[in-house]
Amino acid sequence: MIRVNLDVMLAKRKMTLSELSEKVGITMANLSILKTGKAKAIRFSTLDAICRVLECQPGDILEYVEDE
Repeated sequence: MIRVNLDVMLAKRKMTLSELSEKVGITMANLSILKTGKAKAIRFSTLDAICRVLECQPGDILEYVEDE
């Protein structure tokens, strides 16, 4: 499964979800779905914008974890 570590990166950057939402131009609802791991997909343009704002790599946000 793919784990989303958006909350970890937000904490490292001392940024709130609402601040990220404003800077990236994505609704709070969509970011919340991504943050909680309920998203089924993410557009590369969205991932690009998040990485640009958080100054990180896609691998900092997305992590592959084997099912237990």
